[in-house]
Amino acid sequence: MNTFGRVFRLTSFGESHGVAIGGVIDGMPAGIEVDMEFVQRELDRRRPGQNSLTTPRKESDKVEILSGVFEGRTIGTPIGFEVRNENQRSKDYSELKDVFRPSHADFTYQKKYGFRDYRGGGRQSARETIARVVAGAFAKLALKKTGIEVRAYTSRIGSVGMEREYGWFSTEDVEKSGHRLELIFVLISFTISANAASFFIFFSICWME
Repeated sequence: MNTFGRVFRLTSFGESHGVAIGGVIDGMPAGIEVDMEFVQRELDRRRPGQNSLTTPRKESDKVEILSGVFEGRTIGTPIGFEVRNENQRSKDYSELKDVFRPSHADFTYQKKYGFRDYRGGGRQSARETIARVVAGAFAKLALKKTGIEVRAYTSRIGSVGMEREYGWFSTEDVEKSGHRLELIFVLISFTISANAASFFIFFSICWME
């Protein structure tokens, strides 16, 4: 399935080397002011090619809203959006047609469906997280109206961990780092769970008011 959530639901579509990556958000409250600069900044944080730890692929990752927003506000209908792929180089992956990369979903996808798009990982590429970032940005905009802010961080990876609690670190300083890791969007199940929990709080507050 490519649809996640109940009260706030995201359906994503697209492949790494397809025409575009996008999604449909359902359950977004009406009347929320949409700050497109904020949404784009969220996408810019995950954009590839920004440092030596990410893929060198260069993409502008400009999001286009197709529906659900009118005169700068949500109207309560499904919000469709897409980000066009611009720098896919499919020929670079021709040698991987019959080879499965270690620690990738190539083999799992082939076993499950009997067919796969080997170009850049296809549907199982991390590029699919674009849809989750846009949905998360809209979730943040809705929660902001109630004064709720959701943050997440990675405190440890294997033997490498933070020596202090996150409260010691400035969010602004972290954003200035050229080597920050956007693991919140890679940890898919955590992200969806966090959004679902956040919107449960959001709608509970609205109901109480």
